[in-house]
Amino acid sequence: MRRVHGGRLPRLAGVAALLGALVACGSTEAGAGDASPGPDTAQASRTSATSRPSPSHARFVEETEWADGRRVGMYYAAKRGLMEQHQDTAGGAWSKPHLVYATKSDPCQSITLKAFDGGTVAAIANWGPYCSDGEPPMESIAAVGTRNLSKWDTKLTKEFDGWEKVEASGDNEYLTFGRNSTEWLTRLRWSRTDGFGEVEETRR
Repeated sequence: MRRVHGGRLPRLAGVAALLGALVACGSTEAGAGDASPGPDTAQASRTSATSRPSPSHARFVEETEWADGRRVGMYYAAKRGLMEQHQDTAGGAWSKPHLVYATKSDPCQSITLKAFDGGTVAAIANWGPYCSDGEPPMESIAAVGTRNLSKWDTKLTKEFDGWEKVEASGDNEYLTFGRNSTEWLTRLRWSRTDGFGEVEETRR
């Protein structure tokens, strides 16, 4: 038994050496395949991606355009609220996403977005449980952006079916958000100097 065992040692040692060489080669190839860019390369890629903001067209729920070609778009961000992006010049770079109204509620399906002369934009958006399936919203926001959209006024109305439309008057110095029902006319007025007023209800 000792002779047989001793006779196999050289052969086993040779097999082990061969397997070791094959494993070593395999490890080298795997390392090359899994190689990732170094810190400098990764940082340069991130910098290039963020140097010129691009629109989130795939996520825009609504988009509108001024007469001069500039555009503005809005979308719902889950558990964040109402987001906005715009162009300061026609065909120019898009702004970074801006949070117009913060809420963690579930969004409804649509957004009303309307651009007026002078760089003013009005928006209507709604949130609430099962709102996307047609249930009435629990939060309805009316928003107006001015000063090249660097400033936004917002007015929240709770447990309300939502504003249906917005109209301008007085060279766009005044906006009126409205909703009509069989019994009531509901209005919300905004002015460039005073912002939003209180919700007005008038029986038909």
